[in-house]
Amino acid sequence: MPKRRTSAKRPIDKPYQVFISHATADKWLAKALCEKIEEAGATSFRDDRDIHGGDDIPDEIRRQIKKSKELVVLLTPESSGRTWLTLEIGAAWGWSKRIRIVLVLCHIAADSIPVMLKNKKAISLNEIDQYFVELKHRVRSYHG
Repeated sequence: MPKRRTSAKRPIDKPYQVFISHATADKWLAKALCEKIEEAGATSFRDDRDIHGGDDIPDEIRRQIKKSKELVVLLTPESSGRTWLTLEIGAAWGWSKRIRIVLVLCHIAADSIPVMLKNKKAISLNEIDQYFVELKHRVRSYHG
């Protein structure tokens, strides 16, 4: 009788990565989100921390988005309408079958959500704890 295949655990070198899309003015908040994401068992990518001198910024952003399982978009009055935020969302949109796009709203109305993301359920920053609970479950499932 043939052996039944079992799902293998994901290699350690392929972490569950979450890309944080944010405005520079929201760096403190993005840093706090990264800390909580890492407490949930995922790794995080934040451009101001993880892109180094001499790196090609657009290439590195595309590479990291492609590598990520989730894109967290921190939508604030500072980030709304910013070119880089729109570019990062667009890059993730191209990988939308693999990347979960999560909108986190902070002091911004739902009508400020970019048109391409209106169908996504947004999370208020005041309810972000539920996101971390759900993220922890996704990370555990990913690692088997």
